[in-house]
Amino acid sequence: MSSAGLRPGTWYWYRFKVGFAESPAGRTRTAPIAGAMDPLQFAFASCQNYSNGHYAAWRNIAAEDLDLVVHLGDYIYEGPGDPANPRLHEPRYEIRSLSDYRIRHAQYKTDASLRAAHARFPFLVTWDDHEVENNYADEDSDPDVPRDQWLARRAAAYQAYYEHMPLRRSSRPAGPDLGLYRRVDWGALARFDVLDTRQYRSDQPEPCPVALRDPTGYCPEALDESRTMLGGVQLGWLLDGLANSHARWNVLAQQVPFAPNVQRDGDGARQFGADKWDGYVADRRRITELLATGDVANPVVLTGDVHVSHARDVPRTAEDLDAPAVASEFIGTAISSGDADRPRRTTYGGSADNPHHRFTDNHHGYVRCTVAPGLWTTDFRGIESTRDPASPVKTVASFAVEDGRPGATLLP
Repeated sequence: MSSAGLRPGTWYWYRFKVGFAESPAGRTRTAPIAGAMDPLQFAFASCQNYSNGHYAAWRNIAAEDLDLVVHLGDYIYEGPGDPANPRLHEPRYEIRSLSDYRIRHAQYKTDASLRAAHARFPFLVTWDDHEVENNYADEDSDPDVPRDQWLARRAAAYQAYYEHMPLRRSSRPAGPDLGLYRRVDWGALARFDVLDTRQYRSDQPEPCPVALRDPTGYCPEALDESRTMLGGVQLGWLLDGLANSHARWNVLAQQVPFAPNVQRDGDGARQFGADKWDGYVADRRRITELLATGDVANPVVLTGDVHVSHARDVPRTAEDLDAPAVASEFIGTAISSGDADRPRRTTYGGSADNPHHRFTDNHHGYVRCTVAPGLWTTDFRGIESTRDPASPVKTVASFAVEDGRPGATLLP
């Protein structure tokens, strides 16, 4: 967030001018000087399907007193959208070409509330799948298409993403490849390891019969040691960075749920989701084994993707979910994706299957985090309706993580 010639810990104002056209003024800020323990307040958000509803959540984010916004993916959606929903996508079909992706990004930026948030705060961004295609995995699309055709589509999507998002010059795409994972330090208080869990992953594992699952519910393919979520280079980069970090708080800013989530199939047997870290057990174990050593200070995982808020403790392994936590995970709900009229449900505590879960809530909204040397506070912020562009926001629940004590505690 700081660049050559800019002072650390400083707010800057900017605007763009092309010919006689001039943009409104925006502002951004640089990170504190190395070694500083300046407090940090930021929001994180994800999943903002334009055709699903209005951006009341962004309107409320823009009114917050923040240093930073972290976006965890699904900034745009590639599909045609539902004509019964409040706003229509342009173009009104699934996008595939560079022109299509550019138009879709530009349409999302027409929203005044989203523009207001961008104008007030610096954004730290990563993508998930809908910036290209739902549930894609590296060179595998879903449904399958010829490789050359798929990589041409991915190149178009990556180019449009780079053109419309606040990214470093070093992220400039080369065809179907874009270097997105990176590390950002907020002084000595917090280190953000921003991950890319789409571009390098193995294809999602196929479901298997109950008879082939291990006692915990995993299919053999999900347990294959050669399967990867991050790819070997990114995983090595992450593990090395965590092992050598001197930050008080070490934050993984990434896309899909990290802590195990036991589900039940139609016969009541245990199973796990394939698209989440539950489908990539070996990579997750390599990370949690490092965290279990205690050598990484205060690991916190930030997650989007699932359109529902969760607070979860991260256990060392999926075999002992009730073991002491090695990290805390906060999963943010959607800005607008998902059913606008779903009945509101808020639950506290875990279950027999998932004793490490602490909280679940299905309001739309975002998450606000306040970080100090001794305490991390997470506020789950919910709006009442995506049908109302001015829907107010409230704090549904707040959790704290104390320095040196992994795991989230519900605040009164």
